[in-house]
Amino acid sequence: MKKNLRIVSAAAAALLAVAPVAASAVSVNAADNTTVNATNSQLKTTVDLGGNNSATVAQNSDVNLTTNFTAIAYVAGQNGAQGTSGVVSGSVSASYNGQTYTGNLTTDVNNNTKVYDATTKKEVKVNSADFKAGQYYAVVPNVSFNFGTANANKKITVALKGGVLTPAASSVPKGETAKAGETVTVQLDQNGVANFDSVQTPNFKAVNPFSNATVAWYNNNAVATSANVTVNAGSNNLVNVNQIVAALNNYKPFELSRGDNGNVTSTSLTSPITAEEVTNQLKKQNITVDGAGYFTAPTSLSLSFTATANNSNASAALPVTVSIPNGKVTTVPSQSKTIMHNAYFYKEDGTTRANNDKAKRYESVTVAMSTKKIGNKDFYEVIKDGKATGMYINADNIDGTKRTLKHNAYVYKTSKKRANKVTLKKGTEVTTYGGTYTFKNGKQYYKIGNNTDKTYVKASNF
Repeated sequence: MKKNLRIVSAAAAALLAVAPVAASAVSVNAADNTTVNATNSQLKTTVDLGGNNSATVAQNSDVNLTTNFTAIAYVAGQNGAQGTSGVVSGSVSASYNGQTYTGNLTTDVNNNTKVYDATTKKEVKVNSADFKAGQYYAVVPNVSFNFGTANANKKITVALKGGVLTPAASSVPKGETAKAGETVTVQLDQNGVANFDSVQTPNFKAVNPFSNATVAWYNNNAVATSANVTVNAGSNNLVNVNQIVAALNNYKPFELSRGDNGNVTSTSLTSPITAEEVTNQLKKQNITVDGAGYFTAPTSLSLSFTATANNSNASAALPVTVSIPNGKVTTVPSQSKTIMHNAYFYKEDGTTRANNDKAKRYESVTVAMSTKKIGNKDFYEVIKDGKATGMYINADNIDGTKRTLKHNAYVYKTSKKRANKVTLKKGTEVTTYGGTYTFKNGKQYYKIGNNTDKTYVKASNF
């Protein structure tokens, strides 16, 4: 996808901040000046995904939506004081062709956007005592996604995991029946617009801002701040994600609340240690997991699971180290070398700099055991945490190049001062490091000697 395709937030402004105030026009703060015109009589949400841009969306392409909602529950007033109204706000992101675009939604909107209790499915007024801490979802009517005229009449798939998308009749592809769901196929109109009767968000949590709850992990009734478990790989170093889940079966999260007279109550929380979460974390580490949950396991894995309180934002993470004694050894053999001449890091082509960082003279660097020929030069690949980085350093800055003197040569410390009384004889083989340095006298010198000597020889002597 071209960078200039203006996907703002594929439901940006569609999933709106909700509060009991008068409606107003809302401008979504995102990559585009998308405007939501909201009135008490009608909510018409239009999300600009293409506008007048000439970039096109591929036929039958997928647009994935995700939401990030936060909410503060209604809090009753004390001693006759007025209660505090609840607030719902959030952001929506659209993923298309590997890129993500986000619209932030923090503006109060009107009553046409409704909030429902996730358990009872009943509508709840945010400004009432019914909006307690707990799980909710919002339903936004009359949502339009504008992909621009360059995408007119195309058929696309739009998905919102955990939510419900209900296409308008005008956007149902010809010959198909209107269906609502997490994933729907729609037909863009002659202007590249997809219309939805409603968008239902995934569940989000309303929290009690005055909650004193904390979250803790336990392992067999003992507080656990980390976990170390061992699983064994089968043939071909294969491990299933469910083996890891089973190995962590005794680790449970609890919500702890202090009540009257200092009494502490504990509530068991839904564990975030699931096969799906393990799979997601492995994929982020570039470990491929097949459809049955199997992956080629290294000898060790690092994971982390975060449990969150039911009625507050309190949370606790459980770092996990998984040892697989018979896993596949993936550590790259390496060695420590001393940089003898300031050196840049290069990509695999040996000419493009990997970043703006520079390895400074006399610093240590961990590199592969042998060099790699790139073009007509030798390079060392940089190794970090036992893994190849794809960054390379010219070996001449580490091992140097052997050169033979054509003339007798003094060894210098500066352009005016010799380093010692040694005279290197013509025909002597000397190791020089990196390119030449230009001293204040305008002459060029090669660095020689070890990492403690400031020793140089005029380049003209070689």
